[in-house]
Order: sequence, then structure tokens, then C-alpha cells
Amino acid sequence: MKRRDFIRTTAIVAPAISMFQADLSGIERKTAPGKIEKRSLGQTGEMLSMIGFGGILVMNATTEEAAESVKLAIDSGINYFDVAPTYGNAESMLGPALEPYRKNVFLACKTTQRSKNEALAELEKSLKNLRTDHFDLYQFHAVTTMEDVEKIFAPGGAMEAFQEAKKAGKIRFIGFSAHSVEAALAMMDRYDFDTILYPINFVTWHAGNFGAQVLEKAKQKKMGILALKAMAKGPWPKDAADKAKYPKCWYEPLVTPEDIRMGLRFTLSHPITAALTPGDVGLFKIALSQTGSLTPLKEKEVQEIKTKGLAENPLFMYPRA
Repeated sequence: MKRRDFIRTTAIVAPAISMFQADLSGIERKTAPGKIEKRSLGQTGEMLSMIGFGGILVMNATTEEAAESVKLAIDSGINYFDVAPTYGNAESMLGPALEPYRKNVFLACKTTQRSKNEALAELEKSLKNLRTDHFDLYQFHAVTTMEDVEKIFAPGGAMEAFQEAKKAGKIRFIGFSAHSVEAALAMMDRYDFDTILYPINFVTWHAGNFGAQVLEKAKQKKMGILALKAMAKGPWPKDAADKAKYPKCWYEPLVTPEDIRMGLRFTLSHPITAALTPGDVGLFKIALSQTGSLTPLKEKEVQEIKTKGLAENPLFMYPRA
């Protein structure tokens, strides 16, 4: 099926979920002068900076570069940090850089392990790397297939590890990240998670019919909603000239201040607590420079961004092509 035909079909099949859900009434928002806005995280009682620090930013950085990036984030008002073992040496670089600030930040980590014993072993390794005795949020990472879901909840599965770790005080809240509608909906059916980390992006939303279904269910369950790919444009075009400039971006990112502001405003106009930026420090700094103008979209802007989104190639689609 051609993309234009797909868009036409999904617009007919699912008009309700394709509506723009720019309703921040259920989110508490606080802003201090010169700092990033903080928003409530579901029912956790936590307030997180609406821009988060993705640990991949310090992957392959020097010790000095990692410390500089973390200090910049802290000075800007960021208190939400997210990392994972799959991000190369990011945990080992982030741990020392974040250690002086640990008690004042919300630290999230993840695991791709699906069995209890492997998940527990990876949790202990991550705690050691991050120089902390607990994670504020621990997440099932990159849940994509129904097989992932079944393994997590099977006897001896990773959910048992999470429950055990929570009782031991090693994790405070339980969440998951996902890159498919089917897996995300299934996870929410199986357990009352505290949070979800999911792609909410202007192109996938409009051109891929991807995101609204999951966001709506997460809202109904009063979960904390964290966003991926707010600053994504789409898959890298073949032989893209700029690809080498962004070695830690597996997708083509938005790069101009105007486009980055647009992408972040689209995502953060939804009931999202925080958005993570791509793994490029330069793009992270541009995002920080825009935080004072990340206001909710006006009706005219919603339509303008929809037109832009429909003209692009989505990173994710539902149903998958």
C-alpha cells in the first residue's frame, strides 16, 4: 500500500484517535525564572523537567565532556536523566558526572533482559555503573513484540525481578519503553505501570497513524507519559550528506532551531511530562536554547504542523507496513 493511500485509509478508519490531544489540564506545571518548566509525572508525586537528559549524550565522551554536559543540564533546571546499558559506555560516563547531583535528580534506567535472573543481574550492574543505591524509575526497554510481552510476564520473567527489586528499595517506580502500538497496549493491559516512554512525534502522529492510540490509553490509566523522538524528522534518506555528522542518531533529526522548537512544541502540547532529545550534544544545546518558547500550540499552528507532518516519511507506522 502506498503511503498516501495508507493515510487516507487510516483517516477513515480511526478519526477519533487522529485528533490532536492538546490538553494539559491534567498536568501540574511549574516554572522558575530562567529554568525549564517542570511537570507532574502521572500519580508518582514527582515533578520532572519537560526536557530530559538522555544518557546517550555522554556515550563515548571524555570524562570532562560528560561532566560539562551534566552541569549544563543541571544549571538549566533539568532534573530528569535516563540511561540504559545498551547505550555503549553511557552508564559508566554518566555515573561519575551525575554523582554530585544524584540526590536532587530523578534517575531512570532500563533493561532489555526478559528473564528474572538476567534482569536482576543487569540491574545490579547498572546500579554500580551509575554509582547509586536505587533508581527512581526502572523500565522494560524497547518492548516491541508480543513475544517480548509474554516473556516479561511469564513465570521466571523479568517482571518478577522488578517486583523483587522494588520491595528491596532498589527501584521506586516501574515503567516501560516501547516502539510498537501492539506491544504498548498489551503491556498496559497486563499491569498498572507508573510510566510509559514512547515516541510522540509530529510525523509519526500524522503520517504514520502512530501514537494517539497509546497516548489515549496511558491518559486513561493516569500514567506518567515520557516522550521519545520529539526531535525526529524520519528515517535517514539514502546517502544523506548529514548522516556522518550525527553518528549517535539512527534516524534523521530536526536540526534547525525553528524545526526543533516545532517538534518539541508538538510533543509537549500533548499531556506529556517530558521529552528526551537525540544523542547529539549540539542538538541538545539547541533544545535548551528553545525552552523559553516551548508554549502550547495554537489552533492555526496545529494545522500547519499537520500539513508538514503529512509531507514527511514516518519513522513508525500503525499498522506496520
